[in-house]
Amino acid sequence: MSSKASGRIKSLRAVLLAAGMALGLGAGAQMPDGRPTPSGFDVPRWVSIKSSPARARRGPGLDHRILWEYRAAGLPVQVVAETRDWRKICDPEGNVAWVHRTITSGRRTVFNRTEAPLDLRRRPDADARVRARLAARAVITLDRCEDGWCRLQSGRLRGWAPQEALFGVQTQAQCAASSPAGRAAGR
Repeated sequence: MSSKASGRIKSLRAVLLAAGMALGLGAGAQMPDGRPTPSGFDVPRWVSIKSSPARARRGPGLDHRILWEYRAAGLPVQVVAETRDWRKICDPEGNVAWVHRTITSGRRTVFNRTEAPLDLRRRPDADARVRARLAARAVITLDRCEDGWCRLQSGRLRGWAPQEALFGVQTQAQCAASSPAGRAAGR
């Protein structure tokens, strides 16, 4: 075999290897039922509502009835199922609805799920000095979480809050993917 042909075979192998690796990167993203996700991202996952108002529908398509409108840009929601263009989401109240993918953002936010202001502390420690307070049921940008605490930020202000007080950081699904769209039971 000529060195030119050998070089082509090596180049072809490199291209095939790279293509195989690229395909393998998205192979791990699955929906709860084991099917691959159309987006290539894991389900469940956290996103936020990008625009306000954002229409929540009974099913994945414009022909499905509008259930309500979200009027809180930045609200964290959890994607529990998806189609190519639609995301089935769970909101802080446990409501389930379908929204179009274009009204969601990968920007991570959290929601103060308590009924009282939440102290944001200088360090991830219950005894650390309070830097600010996050109003009850307010939304703020998430920086990161570690050891049961989450670092939150609004502009230049940064502070730590206990993870259990926040909606938008849980690792498990907050609503079942099989739940029908609509208000949560008891609401």
